[in-house]
Amino acid sequence: MRFRCFAIIPSVLLLVTMSSASALPAAPVDNGMVFGGQWTPASNATAVTHNLSDLPAVAEVHTATWCDNCVDVEHALEDVHDAGHLQQYHIHSTFNDPFGTTELNERWRQKYEPNSPPGVVFNGSVKKVGSVPDDGDLVNEFTNLAQRDLALGEGTTMFSWTPTTDSSGTFGWALDLEQRHLENATLNVTAWIVETASDYEDGQNGLGTYPHIVRQIIGLGDASQGTATIQLPTPNDGNDLEVHLIYEVMPNIPEPVEEEPVQESEDTPALSLISTMMVVGLALALTQRDRQV
Repeated sequence: MRFRCFAIIPSVLLLVTMSSASALPAAPVDNGMVFGGQWTPASNATAVTHNLSDLPAVAEVHTATWCDNCVDVEHALEDVHDAGHLQQYHIHSTFNDPFGTTELNERWRQKYEPNSPPGVVFNGSVKKVGSVPDDGDLVNEFTNLAQRDLALGEGTTMFSWTPTTDSSGTFGWALDLEQRHLENATLNVTAWIVETASDYEDGQNGLGTYPHIVRQIIGLGDASQGTATIQLPTPNDGNDLEVHLIYEVMPNIPEPVEEEPVQESEDTPALSLISTMMVVGLALALTQRDRQV
């Protein structure tokens, strides 16, 4: 019996190891779409216009300074970024990570469902969890996911930024988007404040310098064009904040219709009693008639 038990243990450990290392395929996210990615260093004034079809993918990355396999994911994403296929936005865990914020983590949980790092969402529409590739290697898989067409159609987006102080500026946007994308959906315009990179020597995964850190997401409303004055957070180190324009198209969730309870009239029992008496009386009358016949 002992021999059998010892023989089974390695098999169980092997199955557990294989399960934890198995590739998880990318899965669709039924929560609208995210696009944009126009940006500038916060210290620079800019005004640019792009065709929607020319925009790179928006890659939201759930990561942590203690996550070892996050490093493999981030290096692969960097290669895809350098090839011009995507813009990266790193959302850090709030667990034992100096770059994590409750607000951004709660947004991730609500929008994409909870997961342990690493996780990457492309254009708000498809999510890849883990660091084991399901399609060749990670660079190949991320490239294919980044190149999925959102079918935005013809249209343009204009982005402008004018710094007014070291910690504030005027943010401008103008979106020309086909109306079909907004049927039963709502446009959400946001300014994403990103720190290019920040050093953290105590990071347990040994990366040392952590790039593309999302510091803040500022909602600007649902108008397709406008301007807003925004305040910038204080950088963790250096002076390398960036200002990004991101659009979200969120599906409208219909409000549940509450059924009104059926209210019985106070007269209902009395009417039911009268009806019953009438039926009984009619039955008796027919019985008497049959006997007389």
